[in-house]
Amino acid sequence: MSEAALEEISVLSAIYCDPGECEVLSCSESGITVMIQTNVRRIAESEIRLRLVFDLPVTYPSCLPNLSVSSEELTRAQCKELRDKLLDQAREHLSEPMIHDLVLWTQQNFNSIIGNSIQDEKHLLSAVTDDGTWTTLLHLDHMRAKNKYVKTVEKWTSDLKLTGKLMFMGKIILILLQGDRSNIREYLVLQKTCKVDVDSSGKRCKERMISVLCEMKLPPEHERYPTFEVEEYSSTSELEKEFESSGLSEMFTEYVAGLF
Repeated sequence: MSEAALEEISVLSAIYCDPGECEVLSCSESGITVMIQTNVRRIAESEIRLRLVFDLPVTYPSCLPNLSVSSEELTRAQCKELRDKLLDQAREHLSEPMIHDLVLWTQQNFNSIIGNSIQDEKHLLSAVTDDGTWTTLLHLDHMRAKNKYVKTVEKWTSDLKLTGKLMFMGKIILILLQGDRSNIREYLVLQKTCKVDVDSSGKRCKERMISVLCEMKLPPEHERYPTFEVEEYSSTSELEKEFESSGLSEMFTEYVAGLF
């Protein structure tokens, strides 16, 4: 490794000196791999943790480092987009130590990069529209922070003028949404991008274990739910009657019965 590269790693260790912030993952004749963990703050949200890994070849900084970006709070697509932007930025620092500058640039520009990707996703999803009332059935694996989670779901459905039910039956958790298809798509974006629950350590997290069981246009002869309600069911038969009374018996048979 060049003297400049070794000196840079020494400086990084001094700057990022808290436990876990800076770590040399490997050191060999082919180069050095260093990891930086840093917090960035999302607009109107709490901080998230970014893990930046820089693989420095022996010719660094005369050549670009290989780098990877990961975070439990970001999607793979968002991590890839951030990595691509970092590589573009790295090209402007070729032949000079750049890791600290890249970390600072990430902290300063994170919201504009990730914010744009979320808006693009919303635009893409909302572009898929159809007239009439649609029904979407979602299945959740669990809710750790149940009270807060339920309030969040109620707020989203109210804001998006969606009706339906959040249904609990034993360990089964279902969300049935009815309304404009574009609003249902908007709801799904919120589910994927916002922190709605907590993990096993009590840390706020996104919903990563949600599945869309079905999506269908509500037949004209069927009335939609007038409001969005939360309800607990004591038995499978009681839950089945709920679907029957709403004209959704086939949905229960095809998509819900197999969950038990």
